[in-house]
Amino acid sequence: MLSRELLSTSSDLLLAPEWVMLPEGPRQDMAVVVRNGRFLAVGPLAEVIAAHPSLAPVALPQHLLMPGLIDTHTHLTQSFGKALAFGEPSEIFRRIWVPMESTLDEHAAYLATKLSALESLRGGFTTVVDAGTRSEAGLDAVASAARDVGIRCVLGKICNDAGLEGDEAATRRILDSAKGFLSQLEHDPLVHPSLAISIPEAATDRMLRDVAALTRESGRRFQTHVNEHLAAVERSLVARGLRPLELLHACGALNESALLAHATLLTPREIGLLRDSGAAVAYNPVASQWKGNAVLDAGLIAMLGVPFGLGTDGTRADGFRLMDAAEATQRLTQGLANGDSSCGGGWLWLDHATHDGAAAAGLGGMTGRIAPGLAADFLLLDLDVPEFVPSWDLGWELVRFANRDQIAAVFVNGSMRLWKGWPVDWDARALMREVADIARRDVQRAPIHRVHPVSSTHRAQQQAGQPTP
Repeated sequence: MLSRELLSTSSDLLLAPEWVMLPEGPRQDMAVVVRNGRFLAVGPLAEVIAAHPSLAPVALPQHLLMPGLIDTHTHLTQSFGKALAFGEPSEIFRRIWVPMESTLDEHAAYLATKLSALESLRGGFTTVVDAGTRSEAGLDAVASAARDVGIRCVLGKICNDAGLEGDEAATRRILDSAKGFLSQLEHDPLVHPSLAISIPEAATDRMLRDVAALTRESGRRFQTHVNEHLAAVERSLVARGLRPLELLHACGALNESALLAHATLLTPREIGLLRDSGAAVAYNPVASQWKGNAVLDAGLIAMLGVPFGLGTDGTRADGFRLMDAAEATQRLTQGLANGDSSCGGGWLWLDHATHDGAAAAGLGGMTGRIAPGLAADFLLLDLDVPEFVPSWDLGWELVRFANRDQIAAVFVNGSMRLWKGWPVDWDARALMREVADIARRDVQRAPIHRVHPVSSTHRAQQQAGQPTP
């Protein structure tokens, strides 16, 4: 039986799992060597053992060693809200997220992030891309929590400047702070800097252009939300006379450093602009299901060569359910109408949850694959479960059958971060108890406006014949 002790070592590891997930698909009779946080060797079992005679192989029968999953779009400081947004109409950022996040002090932002990061690791994510917090005290706290939990994080610093047109000093402060942030985290092993503008019309043309130029020059990501739903498109048209993606293009901010969250409701012209720009997209199928009114045609942008990853948008931090949702949503919105029974053949969603997702996040040269030289960010998945017996097509099975309770261990940068779903070096249950108190305090004092009542009240109103929203 697999034991934590066999894997909990500060020395080199030679792992011999039943399966290894490579970019070209799952392979048997393979082994990997982990040294100093990276994959030192990946190859046929006999060859790897022969090349490292001083290492005792750790046999992992009926286990899959696979890359950690990549969440290319989330909001780490929104974990206190969770079900507050359920059943709500669009534009919940105005009524729920902005009021709630703005209430968080530094400690609350730290706790919210730590809870989100823990949930992400439990869901198989070893990398998350955070779009930026609205807590004024929270950015350093987010970085600290990510490091403490041990998750890899692309962290966005919001650079909105709407309403500051003509205020050169304020503009300069924002840009100088952005440059400092990129420099401050340049060599951080886990937290990778990014710049963000919440939505394109939340910034001036100059700020959009300059922020996109800064990220392009530094090789980092420029994050923004684009076409999340119809209300967002119409709001941009009213405010700036252009649709969000058109606005980015018009002011010179649509370049290969851009990571666009959602990108639904694209016109043919916008699809062409996106294809030609080199920008990447975060496909958020669960967000479309829960709070949007449109779905990105991920199969189309894949065919056009647009880089994209899968994102949770803070909905639920479960990487296997995210892959399932990505395939199912594509099938329901595109495949059924045109008779496409494959809808990516399973492997498409697995690729974009791992190495293609890492590329979309700007970390393709660091993580997302089991390959020599890359960071040892990986999962050990227990395949000795009824859902995988008999196994005929492991790629499809991971997309449709896999569950986070199969994750035996999560490694980031070569260190075990979770064993059987729980941290190995800190008390998650103590965190949960503290969060329960702090979250209740902050949610109660935040000026949150929900349209719908909680589900039990909604049921009682309907049963009483009362009108409900």
